Amino acid sequence: MDPEVRRQLEEIHALVKDNHQMLRAIRRHQVYGVVATIIVWLVILITPIYLYQQYLQPFVTKFSATTGIAPSGLFGLPTSADLQKLINSFKPR
Repeated sequence: MDPEVRRQLEEIHALVKDNHQMLRAIRRHQVYGVVATIIVWLVILITPIYLYQQYLQPFVTKFSATTGIAPSGLFGLPTSADLQKLINSFKPR
């Protein structure tokens, strides 16, 4: 084999190996990015539900048990009519 052709083939081989390593790194970072995005969105979507369950729901159940008014809104949250009944039940007579 001609030494010039051999040198060019070795150079091409080195470039191909380097290109392959770069492509694998890009794919790896892409997978990490997708996983991180999924985790961030899960945190964004689950945090309000968790906070509602921990902090707001006990107050809602306490007030509904006190007044006898069951929340009828979305996700068991009181509607504006329920809140108005609650306010009216605590007004002095």
